[in-house]
Amino acid sequence: MPQANYLTSIFRNIRYGVFQSTLASYSLDAIKSHQKGLMQRGLPKQKPIVGVKDIVLVSSGKGGVGKSTIATNLAVGLKLEAPDKKIGLLDTDIFGPTIPLMMNLHDTPFLTDTNLMEPLVNYGVKCMSFGFLIEESSPIIWRGLMVMQALEKLMRQVNWGDIDYLVVDTPPGTGDTHLSLVQNLPINGVVLVTTPQSAALQVTKRGAVMYNMLKIPIIGLVENMSSVKCPNCSNEILIFGDGTKQLSEDLQVPILEKLPLNRTIADGGDKGVPVVLDANNGQSELYRHLAKKVVQFLASKENSKVIL
Repeated sequence: MPQANYLTSIFRNIRYGVFQSTLASYSLDAIKSHQKGLMQRGLPKQKPIVGVKDIVLVSSGKGGVGKSTIATNLAVGLKLEAPDKKIGLLDTDIFGPTIPLMMNLHDTPFLTDTNLMEPLVNYGVKCMSFGFLIEESSPIIWRGLMVMQALEKLMRQVNWGDIDYLVVDTPPGTGDTHLSLVQNLPINGVVLVTTPQSAALQVTKRGAVMYNMLKIPIIGLVENMSSVKCPNCSNEILIFGDGTKQLSEDLQVPILEKLPLNRTIADGGDKGVPVVLDANNGQSELYRHLAKKVVQFLASKENSKVIL
């Protein structure tokens, strides 16, 4: 009905005390159907990255939980566990790219004849980051549209070649970057990184709810900074508690690995030599075990990619 008549009808019903019955005539199913139609109208169609087989997001709701460190060691760990596979690492944190530092890559990518960027390579892993395209000390002071344009270049204008596993390091939160990745790419699974304290767990849970709503499989949780070893008695100290266990039960997803707060892990990231490469370091086995779990999950989902 015309808007003026509709409003007149509403006001009349309020006057006669039958406002609720008027709203009831507009069924909830009809409203949801209308909302769904509006949402679908603007959603892009998913399109695989040329040559890329499986895409794994490494995500965290909270910043500062070690997500990039885990993404880096996971990518290198996948190469160590499956040397015959081709591994890629994509850094989608436009404002705070750290993959160049952690992978010790500081050159500018070459362009192909078709204007595609060639990934930089170290430790057998092909890498792409917006950090390769800017000066190290240059801040990114951009609004959302420019960020989305940069993300589009990272998704579509890179000459990956053949990649079996592409690990995607995402920024913290559940914002535009995550939605763009999920809506544009066929994501095979997400690894959620958290620390055990409530502040991080609550935000991680929100992120998990988002991925569930978007029908993206959650591979599992990684509990980072799980504990610290006393230098005197070598006892493990749970500095943040054990709240990740409850989150795992609530989400019905496994805890893939518990990683300690360890100086050698941080040093590896600062020096651009992921700790997973050091076979004599006990932390290396933890990351390799994580890589095995991810490979097992992807193998089990070989023929069930999620299409929104």
